[in-house]
Amino acid sequence: QKERKNQLPVEEEIGKRRWKWIGHTLRKSPNCITRQALNFNPEGKQKRGRPKNTLRREIETDMKRMNSNWKELERKSQDRVGWRMLVRDICSSTTGNRRKLILK
Repeated sequence: QKERKNQLPVEEEIGKRRWKWIGHTLRKSPNCITRQALNFNPEGKQKRGRPKNTLRREIETDMKRMNSNWKELERKSQDRVGWRMLVRDICSSTTGNRRKLILK
């Protein structure tokens, strides 16, 4: 896999954009449809097999690594500069491995 100069690896770019969108969404009012979509929990039986890897599951996996929860992320997202720093820390990689995520 070739990497061009001054470009982030694809996985890192996707993660960065995902977290920027999450911060944007968490700053919206609770009755906004995009905000409600983050909390959507479908009813009914699950299909057989491994569950699909949804955006919510990805976020919750990252939150477990950060020892964080939705309320703390919501609070952190209100500070745009702090959120940008958090996104940078989450998405920066060291020698190909993901850095241990820490919320300050």
